[in-house]
Amino acid sequence: MATAGSLRPSLLLTPCLLSLLLPPAGLALALPPPPPPPVPTQQPTGLERQGSSVSINGRVQKARWLWVGRAGEAPQQLWIPLELLDNQLGVTSRSLSDGSLDLEWFGQGLKVPATAQRSLEDEVAIEVAGLFRNIGFTVRQEGGQLSLNLGRPELLQVRSATPGNLRRVVLDLSGPALVEGDSGGLVLDLTSRDDQQAQLKALGLGGLQSSGRLRLQPAAGKLTRTFSLGAPPRLVIEWPADGPLPSDGGAIPIDPRVQALLGREIQWDRLSRQGVRINAIRVDPRTASLQLKPLARPGGMEGLSSLVQLANQEQAWVAINGGFFNRVRRLPLGALKANGRWLSGPILNRGVAAWSERSLPRFGRLQLVESIAGPHGQRLPINALNSGYVQRGISRYTAEWGPAYRALSGSETGLLLRAGWVSQRLSSDALEAGVPLRGDDQLLVGRGGTELPWEPGDRLQLDSRPSNDLGLATHVIGGGPLLLQEGQIVLNGAAENFSASFLSQGAPRTVLARDDRQVWLITLEGIQDSGPSLGETALLLQQLGLRDALNLDGGSSTGLVLGGSLQVKGRGVAGSVHNGVGLVP
Repeated sequence: MATAGSLRPSLLLTPCLLSLLLPPAGLALALPPPPPPPVPTQQPTGLERQGSSVSINGRVQKARWLWVGRAGEAPQQLWIPLELLDNQLGVTSRSLSDGSLDLEWFGQGLKVPATAQRSLEDEVAIEVAGLFRNIGFTVRQEGGQLSLNLGRPELLQVRSATPGNLRRVVLDLSGPALVEGDSGGLVLDLTSRDDQQAQLKALGLGGLQSSGRLRLQPAAGKLTRTFSLGAPPRLVIEWPADGPLPSDGGAIPIDPRVQALLGREIQWDRLSRQGVRINAIRVDPRTASLQLKPLARPGGMEGLSSLVQLANQEQAWVAINGGFFNRVRRLPLGALKANGRWLSGPILNRGVAAWSERSLPRFGRLQLVESIAGPHGQRLPINALNSGYVQRGISRYTAEWGPAYRALSGSETGLLLRAGWVSQRLSSDALEAGVPLRGDDQLLVGRGGTELPWEPGDRLQLDSRPSNDLGLATHVIGGGPLLLQEGQIVLNGAAENFSASFLSQGAPRTVLARDDRQVWLITLEGIQDSGPSLGETALLLQQLGLRDALNLDGGSSTGLVLGGSLQVKGRGVAGSVHNGVGLVP
């Protein structure tokens, strides 16, 4: 479950916590079965079949998959997007510093090195045939659809505690259950009794049972962490203890304050064009009470959130997902500037939108040109600022990155600068362990054998300037490719270092755009197929009369929040995202 804080927990076994996490009296504590064998790193062999539709306990949604094996037999390999595992099934994933993944699911573990991850179109995919067998999935492939079925267990017992400032509920189950993230809450494929639902409601989790599914929604606060345990199966749910207990759960209605602005300040267009469903929110930022803002998680650049959580944290009444990110490492891959501060620098001369208060955004391509010079005149280029984009050369990190930097690649070296002076030379081991970043600290990281030729006591001079005045704006959001400028299609993937396959594939899309007087927050979804290509998207937007348009992250990241309610879910999944763009009072 890719909720905030979905790392595998390191538990302090206090008596209270032991009583919650240990099975109740009368249940035997069996040793967990051994984990499945590690994923092979060689290329898949045998017959490959793939498709774009997945049925999960009868619920069909768009998602890529790859089946390797002979017809009529169980798959030798089954590749599933990480986003689907996290948000539709309940797998807990943790990314490690070497790019590998550590997956946990009801006591079953799976370690996936970086070399054993692959791409299915724009999604990171994991091989899970062994994990699914151990959990008890029935897997079937029919044409372009993959069917995944797991029995619905019974809810045996509800236990609760309030350790510190958290509420914790442990659900004891008769077997593993599917756990789906839904608008800041959970939907569980299981059966429960009326008295258990009443108990969950009294604890502040709603507890609405319908057609074999139990919906849980904390009305006070948001879920902080959800993870599963095995032998016997348990699901642990935590959320902040602040605030009153709710009276009921259920779906989140559109905020009445937003409802009052619809048709006045906020225009919401729902259109169908050429087999594409379009949702567009339009406002004039020069006169509206809502202002366009980048949305970023508090506490630094590492980590993902649901779009609903991101909108709520930033008090955005309307929100779409933002720029690209590394889904495994949960780090940004592009420009993000808020209130004049570069949270993450632009990369690869890709498209951006830039604006200041009460103005329409401007669009173009942007680079940040940086270099560092030492006392003897030696000047070296800096490739990236506060970025998860890893390449050979020098990268720069500041406290905007977060409270500490930890190595993103092997054999890095570093220099820590304070007030322009080199205060410390850092080894690879020190960077692996983590380097605190405070105040005006600057960290220079050398990768791929790049030497940092200065020593403690040297004074260094940083030169930093944007390639054009878009980088001088108060707010910048990066994506790409740029689709429209001055009403003309300017799609050029090669100029922004996008692959040919990325340009040609169809997918749900998210776009930030403008006409002569309004800013547009747009999502586009295929009605019968996977969605429009980038070229088709640009043509559709041009036909709508838009002047400038920038493609943002798409696929399962595509989302639209209106008044606290998630109105659009790319590929039917409420995907986790790194950042967004919103309209804030």
